[in-house]
Amino acid sequence: MDVTILFAVFIGGLVLGIPVAITLGLSSLAYILVSGMPPVVMPQKMYAGMDVFVLLSIPGFILAGNLMNRGGITGRIIRFANALVGWIRGGLGLTNIAASMLFGGITGTAVADAASIGGVMIPGMKKAGYPGDFAAAVTAASSTVGPIIPPSVPMIIVGALSGISVGQMFLAGAVPGILMGLAMMVTAYVISVRKNFPRQDWQGAGEVLRAFGGAFWALAMTFLIIYGLLSGLATPTETAVVASIYAFFVGAFIYRELPISKVPTIITDSAVSSAGILALVGFANVFGWILVSERIPQAIADGVLSFTDNRFLVILLINVLLLFVGMFMETIAALIILFVPLLSLAQAVGIDPLHFATFAVLNLMIGLTTPPVGVCLFVCAGIARLPLMPVIVAIMPFLLTNIGVLLLVSYIPALATWLPSLLTD
Repeated sequence: MDVTILFAVFIGGLVLGIPVAITLGLSSLAYILVSGMPPVVMPQKMYAGMDVFVLLSIPGFILAGNLMNRGGITGRIIRFANALVGWIRGGLGLTNIAASMLFGGITGTAVADAASIGGVMIPGMKKAGYPGDFAAAVTAASSTVGPIIPPSVPMIIVGALSGISVGQMFLAGAVPGILMGLAMMVTAYVISVRKNFPRQDWQGAGEVLRAFGGAFWALAMTFLIIYGLLSGLATPTETAVVASIYAFFVGAFIYRELPISKVPTIITDSAVSSAGILALVGFANVFGWILVSERIPQAIADGVLSFTDNRFLVILLINVLLLFVGMFMETIAALIILFVPLLSLAQAVGIDPLHFATFAVLNLMIGLTTPPVGVCLFVCAGIARLPLMPVIVAIMPFLLTNIGVLLLVSYIPALATWLPSLLTD
């Protein structure tokens, strides 16, 4: 009966459109009250969920991304990407994807990528003669690459949940992220050729070098983050702080596009975003604790294993479940609730934890662009000033491409584990 109340309030909140964090909190509180537990259990479990040292890196990376975004990075990244691939048929679509691959590695969040890149690229593509639905679709689809390529907020969450090194998680996402970006470029090119989308003239190697020079300090930030983690010189939290200081210095004194007067507002906005994420982590931890206490994860694992213990079929079932969940639930909440029970199931059939963590995050990133409530779809449709349905139709080829990459990563473990293995050898 108590579990029924938990799920009834949770599903009811989602149906009513209540934010996921609040829905998790309300359903957990309802369970605690109905079961006769003291309400003080809720803040205790929330604090336990947030009291994880590595989570302190999240505010730092969010602040670094906001500082770089306000400090002139977006335009320079787009210029560099355009110099590289803008001359190909459908070049602005390819530029959009390349910019997301470069820019997303700095912000670490898909929504920030969609809003920042989309705010520049979607109007620019429409002005150049691209259909608005295609411009919105390619922006939404490519924004999911950012949280795969390091640094990545979801990867930090997974590291906190599983005990896997955050540095290893970052490396594990690099190859799948690059594969996803290249696959979407091929898809965008094929669509562009079929529909005769415009192309730009080749601007010469000189423009490539000039654009690289302009974007160098922005691109170097990703190297700084990865080197700091992999060299052992800094923890993820310390690396995030260094990245924030670096972002401020570059934006204010090298690019000179970050007014000092705007810094307090940027810090406030970053704090609000970070607080929202950590509140979600806290509420989701209470919900996850309830599921564990009711042995729901064990029941799921036993149910699947009673049906099949074939590793390949279990991987397929996990993918289907996570893709479905990703359609309706925010990524971090889904990770906190489902990651640990599904990890137990994966390990029971011999799946490497690092491999599982990588394709689990990849699943939920794809969910951000999957109807009906893919957040990035709404962001890009809003920027393009279009109804959601045309954007959903236009994004389907990219969704199929991304699912194809997901299956490759799911069934070829080396795509996720090869780079981290180099670190440990």
